[in-house]
Amino acid sequence: MTMPDKLRLILASQSPFRKMLMENAGLAFDAFSADIDERAVESELERQAPSPTDVALHLAAAKARAVSMRHPGALVIGSDQTLSLGERVFHKPEGIAGAKEHLLALSGRTHALNSGVAIAVDGEVAWRHVSTASLTMRPLSEAFIDRHLSRVGTRVLGSVGAYQLEGEGIQLFDRIEGDYFTIIGLPMLPLLAQLRSMRAIDA
Repeated sequence: MTMPDKLRLILASQSPFRKMLMENAGLAFDAFSADIDERAVESELERQAPSPTDVALHLAAAKARAVSMRHPGALVIGSDQTLSLGERVFHKPEGIAGAKEHLLALSGRTHALNSGVAIAVDGEVAWRHVSTASLTMRPLSEAFIDRHLSRVGTRVLGSVGAYQLEGEGIQLFDRIEGDYFTIIGLPMLPLLAQLRSMRAIDA
């Protein structure tokens, strides 16, 4: 169901997990890929020495702006997530070997997931927010990681941390601090509050 343009909601993502969160919240929306070069956007930021939360916010805003330029009058929701371990920022792994390297690096340590969300209208960002969750992975042997990756397969390549908490990836962790929506990649509570304040959804 498409809403009238003045209240039309668009998710600037084809992520099945983000779409699921919005659908479960009862939102009527369309979804389109932002089609931006995320690595190029990050390269532009490097001179500013951005924090991982800055990167997540900037990418979320860039996605929202890009899609909003193609859909005048719509409220476009962009989101992005970074994973940081100390000073290192992780990107989605390239292949199973990359996923194994991610998990070896995260094993026995605490990392942060930073989920940025932004709303843009006609190419202008109207709102942005970032939420952070802290996750502690239990110590993992190389043999266990190999067995785990052989079971879950290439699904993990769509995740910045090479795991999916909504599936078997939950077995990798000792402790999680933060809300579910932040971990999945779309902070729903602040987003819904903002949509209500913009009268885009029923308050």
